[in-house]
Amino acid sequence: MNLVNFMEEAIKNCLEELLASAPYNSTRFEEKEKLDVMAYALNRLPPRYVVTEKGHLYTRVDELKQQFKTDIVVELSKAIKHVKANPR
Repeated sequence: MNLVNFMEEAIKNCLEELLASAPYNSTRFEEKEKLDVMAYALNRLPPRYVVTEKGHLYTRVDELKQQFKTDIVVELSKAIKHVKANPR
């Protein structure tokens, strides 16, 4: 297994869920804008690096905790507003 920032995976999955949900389902982002949203949020959240499958599983358990998910949703919401207000 390679060095992986688990937060990237969590952000990507959560962004797809968020864009499909009620307040954002009318928002259409191209791939570059989605990457901007992810970068904005990732720069404001702590990284979670793992190198083993066991570490990946432990980090996945943390993902199930409500605060972990809440922190991601809050930062993604801020990121979506920022990217919509400041398109490239």
